[in-house]
Amino acid sequence: MSSSPLSKKRRVSGSDPPTGSSRAPASAVPPSVTPANGMAKNGGEAEIDEGLYSRQLVWEGGRWVSGLPPPPPPLFYSDTPPLPPKFYLREEDVGQNRAEATLPRLAELNAYVAVTSTRQPLSQELLAPFQVVVLTNSSLEEQLWVGDFCHSHGIKLVVADTRGLFGQLFCDFGDDMVVTDTNGEQPLSAMVSMVTKGCPGEVTCLDEARHGFETGDFVTFTEVEGMEELNSCGPVEIRVLGPYTFSIGDTSGFGDYVRGGIVTQVKMPKHIRFKRLREALAEPEMMITDFGKAERPPIMHWGWQALHRFIRQHGRPPRPRHQGDAAEVVALTREVAPGAELDEELLRELAFQATGDLAPVNAFIGGLAAQEVMKAVSGKFTPITQWLYFDALECLPEENKETVLTEEQCRPRNSRYDGQIAVFGAELQAKLGAQKYFVVGAGAIGCELLKNFAMVGLGCGPEGCITVTDMDTIEKSNLNRQFLFRPWDVTKLKSERAAAAVREMNPALRVSSRPDRVGPDTERVYDDDFFEALDGVANALDNVDARLYMDRRCVYYRKPLLESGTLGTKGNVQVVIPFLSESYSSSQDPPEKAIPICTLKNFPNAIEHTLQWARDEFEGLFKQPAENVNQYLTDPKFVERTLRLAGTQPLEVLEAVQRSLVSERPRAWPDCVAWACRHWHRQYSNNIRQLLHNFPPGQKTNSGTLFWSGPKRCPHPLVFDPDNPLHLDYVMAAANLFAQSYGIGGSRDRGAVAEGWPAVPPRPRSPYRCFHMGQSKLIAGKIIPAIATTTGAVVGLACLELYKLVQGHRRLASYKNAFLNLALPFVGFSEPLACPRNKVRGLPHSAGADPIDMSRGKPADVAVDPIDVSREARRRGGRPYRCLAGSPQTWR
Repeated sequence: MSSSPLSKKRRVSGSDPPTGSSRAPASAVPPSVTPANGMAKNGGEAEIDEGLYSRQLVWEGGRWVSGLPPPPPPLFYSDTPPLPPKFYLREEDVGQNRAEATLPRLAELNAYVAVTSTRQPLSQELLAPFQVVVLTNSSLEEQLWVGDFCHSHGIKLVVADTRGLFGQLFCDFGDDMVVTDTNGEQPLSAMVSMVTKGCPGEVTCLDEARHGFETGDFVTFTEVEGMEELNSCGPVEIRVLGPYTFSIGDTSGFGDYVRGGIVTQVKMPKHIRFKRLREALAEPEMMITDFGKAERPPIMHWGWQALHRFIRQHGRPPRPRHQGDAAEVVALTREVAPGAELDEELLRELAFQATGDLAPVNAFIGGLAAQEVMKAVSGKFTPITQWLYFDALECLPEENKETVLTEEQCRPRNSRYDGQIAVFGAELQAKLGAQKYFVVGAGAIGCELLKNFAMVGLGCGPEGCITVTDMDTIEKSNLNRQFLFRPWDVTKLKSERAAAAVREMNPALRVSSRPDRVGPDTERVYDDDFFEALDGVANALDNVDARLYMDRRCVYYRKPLLESGTLGTKGNVQVVIPFLSESYSSSQDPPEKAIPICTLKNFPNAIEHTLQWARDEFEGLFKQPAENVNQYLTDPKFVERTLRLAGTQPLEVLEAVQRSLVSERPRAWPDCVAWACRHWHRQYSNNIRQLLHNFPPGQKTNSGTLFWSGPKRCPHPLVFDPDNPLHLDYVMAAANLFAQSYGIGGSRDRGAVAEGWPAVPPRPRSPYRCFHMGQSKLIAGKIIPAIATTTGAVVGLACLELYKLVQGHRRLASYKNAFLNLALPFVGFSEPLACPRNKVRGLPHSAGADPIDMSRGKPADVAVDPIDVSREARRRGGRPYRCLAGSPQTWR
């Protein structure tokens, strides 16, 4: 895979260099060797392209997991299933070894990861070289001996298993797991206004914002005047006293506090001890995922052991909806946990679904397990300690479950959907095939949605279809988390390549792609006929405005909406059901805190202030002036419209146009360099000198305190130094941008620019706090960090809600909004809020859902469909007076 000139690369130590290729790999790969398909060989000193991982690095803090000692290549150990239901397996792979059939397609994902497979039986010799071992679909006996071996040899162990709507996860990371960052958040900092002498000493922060610290946090101090001993102290543990105060221990022997100071949180290593699997079975520690089902994990813990006993005794899992097998599993559970209070219905469902295999549950448990592997090798984020059990039984039919789900309905049919039919029966499979869904966006979430839809058979019937739209093209950084794309797809349309990829996963999938943005300008494309034919919409968008627009369209056309989003290790799922739950627009996040203009211009005290200042500076120099000039030259009413602006805005805009076209218009490249030099001096020397003239460093306020104290940091004017690369880079960049605005050819000749100034002796540089470039990009560019593990888990939960929508669940309690943060780790669920219900003339009315005919002064006996009203208006040649769903409609 070729890299762009702007891509940065890092080297990963090893023994053999990697190989690269931009062509599709060969179809066959030997099972025990590294495939020669463009990926790195095991070990090797490989150049890692940061462009591929840009969205992950801004969240990981720039740390490379591969910076650890190189492990052996990931190993796949598997058997031969009768009919594979997995997304990397095809119909032609039936009868082949599962690992060997998966290997070549898996190897395409990342050119820097070497993957091998083997048919050798698991043994201590096979496991010894690895740092992490992940067991899936394994027997309890195998788990126990592997767990003992791994714990004794310092190898991290993850065990993951799913059974229909049930999931299990176990982690053992050794006797002393060191976590360097427990939550993945940026360290907090605050400005100090007072420190008392005493035992303990109390620190008071400025009351501009809460400090955000918690008891037990560690902090360091800098720039404290008077009590300088704090500046040289190591990390100090604190106890929070209030939103603006905390105590730090004994300060009675320190000097008197004068002013200033910055307190910064320090991430301290945390040590965690894990029990080996054998011990954890008897004394389990469990992470609760749904506090509405807090009593279920212990029962599932015992039930899973009983399930292993059943399989060992019979050589097979319990049959779907077989009452005798289920009763035996309940009896075995009583043997595992004698005297315990059991939920027999829960255990029976576990037995009924023992052969179930659902893509959404696999995606959720697989996403969590993959994130635990990352934690194991990096020490970043808090791991699961130690068991996690999950169920989604609310996906089953709400009524008549015993008659709908029978042994006949759930029996195997030699179909790729047998694992799903075992849970929901054949009737739901037919309903899934007839669904018509609209997927808006083909990014990371969109790819996962399409993959899950293909695996569950959504839109695979003769009457079903899936439409996916995305106007973007594929970039290199997308390959890190949008797994439907390959290096040879770069620059192609996301929607087209995503549709083609899922068609290969399931040839029966009826999917079409479009390159259109959703919005008012495409309502002729996505019109009444299009939306009326849909059964639902799944959003995979990256901005709030588009989400709000699609939410309004779904409310208007009364279509269910699956809404999900991620932010690094955080994610959420919201399901919107017409006439039942509130819409996405019903609740909004609080607006971002605005930064005062005076703070940006004169008193910045945080990295966010300087980055926002730089954004405003760039737009004010190279964006807004050009737009104003173009409007002035092309729009005859520009001046008239500008003069109607409030305050001094007309003068400011017209003066800016005059400068751009007359007084500061460059004629050649030297004029651009001169402009850049003048601008540098104005911003970093002249303006600062003027500010210090108005407010000298020693000036005091009327209360007697220094003006330059607290959040006001005293600035220092700079002197241009052509030998300082930072100074010269600024002038070169500004000059080239200014030249480009006027169509003048730029230059990269730094020497010619530097010769324009006499040599200046270097000045001592004041220390400054470094900030990682990735975090700067994250803040300045408002980049949303993304990692594949969170995306997989979030979309898995979203697709569980799809099962409920297709079945037509009408109980609000059956649906679940989900919230997760894999870094903590935390997974939580809540019931969606009901849609607002108001009264119109004394009768109930669901806001935003039930249309009302107000023409006669009372609710209509028959509700009027606003869509039909709009059509009737067009047929009569008129237009609707109001076109909002649930609003009265008349014609003009």
